[in-house]
Amino acid sequence: MTGATITAGSAGVPERADLLVVGLGVTGAGVALDAAARGLDVVAVDAFDVAWGTSRFSSKLVHGGLRYLAKGQVAIAHESAVERGILMEVTAPHLVRALPMVMPLTDDITGPQAWLARRGVGAGDLLRLLARTSRETLPRPRRISATETRTLAPVVRHDVRGGILSWDGQLEDDARLVLGLARTAASLGARIHTRTRAVEIAGTSAILRDELTGDERRIEARAVVNATGVWADQLVDGIRLRPSRGTHVVVRKDSLPGVRCAVMAPVPGESNRFVFALPQPDATFYLGLTDEPVTGAVPDVAEPPEADVDFLLAVVGRALERPLTRSDVVGAYAGLRPLLDSDGSTADLSRRHAVLVSRTGVVTIVGGKLTTYRRMAEDAVDKALAVSGLSARPCRTRRLPLLGAGTRAELARVEAPERLVRRYGTEAPLVLGNALAHGLTREEALAPVSPTIPATLAELVFGVTHEGAADVGDLLDRRTRIGLVPADRVVAEPLARRALEVARAIPSRD
Repeated sequence: MTGATITAGSAGVPERADLLVVGLGVTGAGVALDAAARGLDVVAVDAFDVAWGTSRFSSKLVHGGLRYLAKGQVAIAHESAVERGILMEVTAPHLVRALPMVMPLTDDITGPQAWLARRGVGAGDLLRLLARTSRETLPRPRRISATETRTLAPVVRHDVRGGILSWDGQLEDDARLVLGLARTAASLGARIHTRTRAVEIAGTSAILRDELTGDERRIEARAVVNATGVWADQLVDGIRLRPSRGTHVVVRKDSLPGVRCAVMAPVPGESNRFVFALPQPDATFYLGLTDEPVTGAVPDVAEPPEADVDFLLAVVGRALERPLTRSDVVGAYAGLRPLLDSDGSTADLSRRHAVLVSRTGVVTIVGGKLTTYRRMAEDAVDKALAVSGLSARPCRTRRLPLLGAGTRAELARVEAPERLVRRYGTEAPLVLGNALAHGLTREEALAPVSPTIPATLAELVFGVTHEGAADVGDLLDRRTRIGLVPADRVVAEPLARRALEVARAIPSRD
């Protein structure tokens, strides 16, 4: 379809390319963008969809590395702070905003613990300074009074004696970031194909299978990057991963009325672990997260265990006047982190990424975290160039905005509904114009799915015409996040089917 930048199926995949990227999570999409921005001929494929795996099951936080600093992992902490600043100020300022985070000082938290927490957020602010992230982007952390604490979070316990207010980055939607990376890579010439499985890879070639038709084809490439996350060891020998499960619970905004910040609840018996209640723009909160080792075969989609749900409710409940119960839970999800195997608990494993080269020359990128995807991609492409002998321009992504990116002043001038600007930035008028070009009225295009589901038909149609959505699952689980609440998914399915029909009936005229 006209305007589509992501293709479902392998139709159009060439016989040769400079670089083949396998996997279209945040790291693979970042590799495709980095390589395309350097002038390489890039093909990137995924067996399922963009943001299928771990990347869409995050906390939507863009971390500054405070947790790593507390463990003495200074280099990782600094890298996280630097990459957070790049994301917030250059790459995707339309998708990342400052999130106030409050740790209520209840009777459970001793004076020494509060002192350590204050020292910790102060060190985090020093990381911000060293990363050269502006104070306008991330305000100064501070101790706040009991009144201020309960103003920001009226649901916290009445015995609260104050709080510690800090700031971090929050994504509008983690899957939207991955889609932005993939579409920006496509705008620079990369060919992005979902539903295209790499059944066999080597350092200079791969066998690809179209998951829609079953057809197989061979592609020759000067270099191949394996960015399949927790599935990386299934394509390349010699990689030992130790996946860790991070579970989140979804509750409605009404379960935490009046809360205008993230609430941090310390995990009992742990010196530097918290469960967060994170406000979302779709009138929900995410409670997360766990860090549990996973053994056995890696599933296509991880399931959150009941024990994880109970743990999250219990920890957050310690900070609340009215603890949450199972009746508050409207959804839950889990993602698997692709950590390199080593001794110790998964909570203690380093989040530093690693770039490995197989005996056949395949470059594999594993480890890391969403915040540092850009640096991971840069290192992977650098290694692919060194292994293959390809020549290319230097990395450009440190200063390369995604499609839709803009300054706050530029975004304020965009003439489109606030929700669309928040999710698509300067491309918001394109999203609405695309719906109108497909025969919808403005009212039809912008009407919310329901009073509790703010997504619109315009977004769903754009997901098909410009973002490669092939079915209802693509639209509800990745182009939007409606599917995180099963009851909402049922309500939205008819509109998603209508979007597919509308998008396929009339060619886009943008």
